[in-house]
Amino acid sequence: MTDRDTSPRPAGPAGPAGPAAWPAVTGLDPVRKLRVVARSTPGSSFAEHLLPDPFERVWELASDLERQMPLLISDISAFTVTSASADGERLEARARSPLGMRARFDITLRPGWCLMQSRFVLGGLAAVPEGDGTRFAFFGALRLPGLRLLDRALHPLVDPLGAKALKRFTDQLRP
Repeated sequence: MTDRDTSPRPAGPAGPAGPAAWPAVTGLDPVRKLRVVARSTPGSSFAEHLLPDPFERVWELASDLERQMPLLISDISAFTVTSASADGERLEARARSPLGMRARFDITLRPGWCLMQSRFVLGGLAAVPEGDGTRFAFFGALRLPGLRLLDRALHPLVDPLGAKALKRFTDQLRP
């Protein structure tokens, strides 16, 4: 008999069990999760705001992606959902810019959470009830090689973009 601990442990990055086991992220609401995604993505823009409106009203408006994406992001003139999974949680969409450029987006959409990614763009929306209102967040970033090297220099340029998108959204909630 030995006093060596033989309890199972997660394998390392190249361990015998394959990729390292990732810890479960518990206790983070959708806005906090989106904040983590934004802070770990170079050149990203993130903005959040506490709205006086109920979650159901905010999320009903936010989850209408075909209407909201062209309103929130000036570089999108049309956003069309082209397919959806049976549960409606996985979507595919096509975006078109005013200059005619096109992109295909893979989307995860569930109550309070939306994450969208194309070949060159990553974005998301999140909302959680807070008190009598709703905390709402917007995130956007370009996915380009070498962007991490320019991250600090880009923030003064991209940070206002998230705030502008968030203002366009909140303006829709006001009479």
